[in-house]
Amino acid sequence: MFFYEEILRAFQKQKVKYVLVGGVAANLLGLMRSTADLDILVEMSDDNLKKIVKILKRRGYYVKQPVDPMKIADKKTREDWIRNKHMKAFNFYKEDELKEVDIIIESPISFEEARTSAVRIKVDAFTLPVISIDKLIKMKRKTGRAVDKLDIEELKKIKKLRKKL
Repeated sequence: MFFYEEILRAFQKQKVKYVLVGGVAANLLGLMRSTADLDILVEMSDDNLKKIVKILKRRGYYVKQPVDPMKIADKKTREDWIRNKHMKAFNFYKEDELKEVDIIIESPISFEEARTSAVRIKVDAFTLPVISIDKLIKMKRKTGRAVDKLDIEELKKIKKLRKKL
């Protein structure tokens, strides 16, 4: 069993539309970097978001923000959070296990764009949708964080090595 497996299995069982992004995606693409949270880019339909919130709540995850987590499933509320609170991700955490899941709600890459170019990576008995290296680099460029700049350089090296194979 690997970190977040119970969440990802539930996503697949409930047919949640998502793509792994962030550090976990970078690891699955071949980058060796420590990461503790699970970043997901999801289809932003109200129904899909309701499924995600129910799955996370059933497994003991809470939100850090002082809001009802089901509000993320309301398009007008999400747009208000993005516009007026400059929210980029909606965070769920499980304190006793030090786990966090970030639902990316504002991204330079749309879910559709990420989904159509996603790579499928087999882990144990199931397959995970993972953002492509090119799309992940595009996402990381927008953050401006030092760790993302390092990731970009390493992801470029991985891409170059794969072309040689």
